[in-house]
Amino acid sequence: MELKFISFAFLLLFLARIGDAQPTTSPGVFDVTKYGATTNGDISKAVLDAFKEACAATSPSTIVIPKGTYQMNQVKLQGPCKAPVELQVQAILKAPSDPKQLNADVEWLTVNYIDRFTLSGGGVFDGQGKQAWDQNNCKDSKSCSNLPNNLSFNFLTNSTIQDITSQDSKLFHINVNGCKNLTFIRVNITAPPESINTDGIHVARSSNVNITDCVIGTGDDCISVGDELEQLHITRVTCGPGHGISVGSLGKTPGEKPVVGVYVKNCTFINTDNGVRVKTWPASHQGVVTDLHYEDIIVQNVSNPIVIDQVYCPYNQCNKDLPSQVKISKVSIKNIRGTSRTQDAVLLLCSKGAPCDGVEVGDIDITYNGKEGPAKSSCENVKPKFVGKQNPPICAGAQSS
Repeated sequence: MELKFISFAFLLLFLARIGDAQPTTSPGVFDVTKYGATTNGDISKAVLDAFKEACAATSPSTIVIPKGTYQMNQVKLQGPCKAPVELQVQAILKAPSDPKQLNADVEWLTVNYIDRFTLSGGGVFDGQGKQAWDQNNCKDSKSCSNLPNNLSFNFLTNSTIQDITSQDSKLFHINVNGCKNLTFIRVNITAPPESINTDGIHVARSSNVNITDCVIGTGDDCISVGDELEQLHITRVTCGPGHGISVGSLGKTPGEKPVVGVYVKNCTFINTDNGVRVKTWPASHQGVVTDLHYEDIIVQNVSNPIVIDQVYCPYNQCNKDLPSQVKISKVSIKNIRGTSRTQDAVLLLCSKGAPCDGVEVGDIDITYNGKEGPAKSSCENVKPKFVGKQNPPICAGAQSS
């Protein structure tokens, strides 16, 4: 009996010592402070070192940037990785404020070629873009300065970006290229109206992208769509300030591939320059935009709530005499309601070179209370199908050529 008691006591002591020998960090968690990151210091190397180990792990791993304020230079996280990787940013990360300290050809944070990547944590990516915006004035210069985007996601699959904030980017806040099955949820994007060319989320050459429950206010498009896109679903997004949710501009570059399947539903636009918009260049190359659906939209004090603009020519740097060759078809615009800041509530200005086909407009109720008169619509080269209420009357006296 005494021998059994002694053996049991040794067993307890042995287990206690094993417990004492366990690492303080949970398996699969890579805290950047263990790699030399300190608050207010440049954590670029620490992030890269932590990612290198996490990416090589054969089981799911999490890189943690804990609460605090850190400086970070340009960082590229390049896969493929052996297992799912999460970057959990709880901190405020600050980019160099002086654009001259950055390589204009490299984004601030780039994530490439990872399957099952997650960015989360409630943190803030502060691009400190104020010094850069004056250098990106396309209005006065045909060649704008190259500046880095805050976040760039390229060739990710089955991935999620959630619960983060992008603030004051020098150029686009988020650029998406070549991704498949990518979801944005509860992403907050913020910059003042004077922040030139700071698109919130730009998506191109991707498929099955979902943007849900996001709040975006910036100096350009809240969401913009480039070519070669299939199945983009935008739901419960609040946009403002900004230029709205825009497909395009398209047609400027030869060989652009089709945009197929854009769904914008249950979204709100507040004090924006546009609401839902499609824009193509005049004198353009051929292109295809089809299967666009806008439904259950609220507009509050929006300058141009509904826009198809196939003579998009900012700063008059193009030939408006030649028509756009981008074909727009299968468009539905339903249950759009609210107030317009101008009389131009609905603009369906399609191309005489490629008139719009299959446009359906239903249950529009947009009012304008200015002294000039009621809200109005303008239509060219389109014959919509009407369903339900039309306020203002759509395409009254429309011309087609």
